[in-house]
Amino acid sequence: MRFLLLPLLIFSVNTIFSQCKSYKLSSKGDTLNCVDFNDLKQGRWIVATPKLRGEPGFEAEGVFKNNRKEGLWRTFNLMGDLIAQENFKWGNKNGRCLYFTLAGLAREESWRAVNPDKAYDTLDVVDPGNPNQYERIVVKNDGNSIKHGIWKTYSPNTGALIETEEFIMGKLKADVEAEKLVNSSVTKQSADTAKKTATKILPKEVLDFNKKQSKKNKPIVTGRTGN
Repeated sequence: MRFLLLPLLIFSVNTIFSQCKSYKLSSKGDTLNCVDFNDLKQGRWIVATPKLRGEPGFEAEGVFKNNRKEGLWRTFNLMGDLIAQENFKWGNKNGRCLYFTLAGLAREESWRAVNPDKAYDTLDVVDPGNPNQYERIVVKNDGNSIKHGIWKTYSPNTGALIETEEFIMGKLKADVEAEKLVNSSVTKQSADTAKKTATKILPKEVLDFNKKQSKKNKPIVTGRTGN
């Protein structure tokens, strides 16, 4: 059985190596930092950033897919402490991202990634006034993620929650709700105005009849009933 597994292992390793123009091997023999023959980063990577001009160094690990970060990425300081846990889609932040100090969780962010391969993207967004209703919106792609969801900030000293904000496609939820309220009011006013205008307009037949009657000094038809 061992002799059967050995050729399979060799074939698997050779297949991985044949896909990478350059790569590294971890202490466990895992393939890291693969660059394929199209010069695109692929697979699991560990990216080390040294100290520079007073800025602390760090090390990030995660997966690249066609040169874009994908899925969960974790960042550590040079002492090995976790300082960030971020999720990516299409190379942009997507979903919940957490940031830490030595004291614990410092900030929580929420993002919505937009497909960078499209000039515009269509997204379904929950209506803030009705969680069971979705609104389909078209977003112009500027290459960046959009703030979407709940953001929280914690005290670096006590870890207590000190601020909570909610964003809907880059705008504060309170602003979105106020904007909808204004738009709803304007729409209602326009509808009321149109309704009043419609009641004042008489049919052409009635107008012609009134014109003839006015010449004869007879009662004019107004279209009203009753007193």
